[in-house]
Amino acid sequence: MKTIGLLGGMSWESSLEYYRLINQGVKARLGALHSARIVLVSVDFAEVEAMQSAGRWDDATRFMIAAARQVERGGADCLVICTNTMHRMAAEVQDSIGIPLLHIADATAFAVRVAGIERVGLLGTRFTMEQDFYRGRLQGLHGLQVLIPDQEARQMVNRVIYEELVQGRIVPASREAYRAVIADLVRAGAGGIILGCTEIGLLVGAGDSPVPLYDTTVLHAAAAVDWALSD
Repeated sequence: MKTIGLLGGMSWESSLEYYRLINQGVKARLGALHSARIVLVSVDFAEVEAMQSAGRWDDATRFMIAAARQVERGGADCLVICTNTMHRMAAEVQDSIGIPLLHIADATAFAVRVAGIERVGLLGTRFTMEQDFYRGRLQGLHGLQVLIPDQEARQMVNRVIYEELVQGRIVPASREAYRAVIADLVRAGAGGIILGCTEIGLLVGAGDSPVPLYDTTVLHAAAAVDWALSD
């Protein structure tokens, strides 16, 4: 078994899910006493959010490179960045380390394509929904058509992530608001919905959508297990 390197804390609420899912996946594959070999570096999300909100992406890139190198020095054989938004600098991080980075968008797109879906809705932080680093990879590398909510809905989705989900708050009214956004995306032609923030799966599940939901946390964790147990 290879050692999975987790770069977490963004937020720790979803990093906890990564740790649980990866260990459960290894246990299911290898047997009851087995658990995953993991190196975890968990950062202070307040520092990261401050750089995001101020648009200090060069500082954020240096921050992520330093943290990734810490994961590598800890003995990890691969890197899993436990957040969608901070894949904005995935290429720079990969170029700065000697271990493979398992990209969250690739794991997600693979599952969508296997299901035969070509047009998907995308929910996430405003950075993930609006900037090209994520949508562009889904479209350019994987051939998916990506729909995003309108501006008002994007603001709501983003607010719920930062003001509620990353703080561990689950608000029923926000679940209803997300359901409405999902329904709008389905009416626009989405055959599936990508939960492109690792905390969204804490709020909505399969019963909240008329089409399949693709939880990036679950898919990324499963890809890490597959990689760790591969020859």
